[in-house]
Amino acid sequence: MGAGLPFEGTFADEPRLSTLADHEVPTCSLDDTVADARGRLGQWDLVLVVAGPERVVLGLVRAEALGLGLGLGLGLEDDRPIAEVMQEGPSTYRPHVSATEMSQTLNDSGPVPWVMVTTLSGSVVGLVRPEKVHAAAAGAEGG
Repeated sequence: MGAGLPFEGTFADEPRLSTLADHEVPTCSLDDTVADARGRLGQWDLVLVVAGPERVVLGLVRAEALGLGLGLGLGLEDDRPIAEVMQEGPSTYRPHVSATEMSQTLNDSGPVPWVMVTTLSGSVVGLVRPEKVHAAAAGAEGG
């Protein structure tokens, strides 16, 4: 379960982060530039910085760090290395965490725009919006 693989058993029907995560998260590598990351954002407000074919998460870059989203026209150089604007070591959660557990964690920790899900080895599984976690938890609890 911690590797994001399918599972079965007594609690298999309970919603988990692995089943709630949006797996189509934009990514870039340390070799990419600000322009590369901007081009991958799409409808997202961040790009994950990953390494290797395993897509191990190294950090993330928010749209604001790319000069977007604030309407300020920050004018970051397109050829600037992504490593200069990325946030290292973002908080991550494992695929096996249930929606109920994550909902409680979110209630205790305060508002966040998303929950990042990675395997035990740090490979990206996807992102989940808190609203989706809370809705799944409410459904799992029958309310």
